[in-house]
Amino acid sequence: MNKTKIFVRCIIVDDEPLALETLESYISDFPGLKLVAKCRDAFETLKVLKQESVELMFLDINMPKLSGISLIKSLENPPLVIFTTAYPQYAVEGFDLDATDYLLKPFSFERFVKAVNKAIERLNQTSDNQKSDTDFLLIKSDKRIFKVNLNEIKYIQSNGDYLKVVTIHKVIVSHQTLKKIVEMLPASEFIQIHKSYIVSLKYISFIEGNQVKVGDEFLPIGITFKENLLDKLNVNE
Repeated sequence: MNKTKIFVRCIIVDDEPLALETLESYISDFPGLKLVAKCRDAFETLKVLKQESVELMFLDINMPKLSGISLIKSLENPPLVIFTTAYPQYAVEGFDLDATDYLLKPFSFERFVKAVNKAIERLNQTSDNQKSDTDFLLIKSDKRIFKVNLNEIKYIQSNGDYLKVVTIHKVIVSHQTLKKIVEMLPASEFIQIHKSYIVSLKYISFIEGNQVKVGDEFLPIGITFKENLLDKLNVNE
């Protein structure tokens, strides 16, 4: 049985106030979507993507300074994209970038739902495909490559472009990003609780306020990540 995502973290990128308002309303009416941010240009979006975990982006194409298409091309690991635009001539180029869907303004809530369902299906398929037979990660540190069993990882902390992988036996420092490694971890066993922390559900002892105890340590819970954590643990505040 496939495990569907509890909710999908998404952002809106559009320089038109009416478009932002419409999409925000549609998102609030769709169970399973969580709006993380509303951005009016590509540069604001880049800041959000560095700070937040985002799985789906509703992206306008024709924007000042940097177009939506140029924005996607600039990202190493972009989230799933649903393009929203008033210009149908961009459709082919949008799909060439592996867009999930292409919504031509003005679009109805029914058409929006269809696009989102396609995105959720892709996310679930990706999650299933990432669940391989391997139960370990290969972590490069200095001139060595460590084999780290998933069931021994307590948490992973990000500090810029470096990661600290804390296991029950040792701590490994690796030169890579948190976003990259979170894609390698099974969502059924690990969860991001903060822009700088991923924890193993197995080693969570309890939650107290905006902290979670993992092993012998208290780690911070980011405000935008707390709801997802509580949902994952089936906890009602």
